[in-house]
Amino acid sequence: MTVLITRDQLRAEIEAGDVTLVDALPESHWAQQHLPGALNLVEADVAAKAAELLPDKDAAIVTYCSNTACGNSQAVAAKLEQLGYTNVRKYREGIQDWAEAGLPVHATTGQSA
Repeated sequence: MTVLITRDQLRAEIEAGDVTLVDALPESHWAQQHLPGALNLVEADVAAKAAELLPDKDAAIVTYCSNTACGNSQAVAAKLEQLGYTNVRKYREGIQDWAEAGLPVHATTGQSA
């Protein structure tokens, strides 16, 4: 099972620029809102796109999806680990928790949610 990261830990790492975020939701959801700087990568695309999007297999990576009921973040994290990524963690509470805490989210339309 992938190591978990808390909202406060994640916020600190984002502010420090020490982490790559991976939104594991479908692109349409990512476009509506995502954590600042998050890349979009769904389970079906991990094998084909991971090397291009995430070239450093030792970099700090955090996957997330919508909330604790969503399994997408675990599925993407597991596939990344199978491909040899060594520092993958999961923000289990997801974007719902982040947004409800009043933290910034971004949209590809140029509007903040």
